Amino acid sequence: MEVRPAVSPEDRAWCQDLWRQEWGGEVMVTRGRVHRFQDLQALIAWSGETRVGLATYLVEGEEGELMSLNATVEGQGAGTALLTAVEAAAAAAGCRRLWLITTNDNLDALRFYQRRGYRLAALYPGAVDEARRVKPTIPLVGNHGIPLHDELELEKVP
Repeated sequence: MEVRPAVSPEDRAWCQDLWRQEWGGEVMVTRGRVHRFQDLQALIAWSGETRVGLATYLVEGEEGELMSLNATVEGQGAGTALLTAVEAAAAAAGCRRLWLITTNDNLDALRFYQRRGYRLAALYPGAVDEARRVKPTIPLVGNHGIPLHDELELEKVP
């Protein structure tokens, strides 16, 4: 598994397509703030000549926010490789904290991140309901039939 920045027009087009497919458009709302795909750093996981995952992130000062993490093929290590690469990029940029938002239904993400050293840092009750006003494509019901209402913040501080 190799991870490289998305720099070519073909890479960026693939990333945008994946973002639209997985995240319902080219914007994401976290903690009430709208993020646009084109404003984010993107890393692609490759298995040979095949793209198998994408991570997007934003560095602001001493903090980095992991915006998205998607493995197109699960169980091959793409997610872990991407997360490790984002952590390294954030550290190289001087970040003292890397954080992310997930939703109350995303039990798989909670397990994934906690197993890799992330800790729960905050709960934002009703944040998804508020985000839905900006991005109406956010579904009402998420994974496992759980109604989507809240954001959970996880962080890793070296």
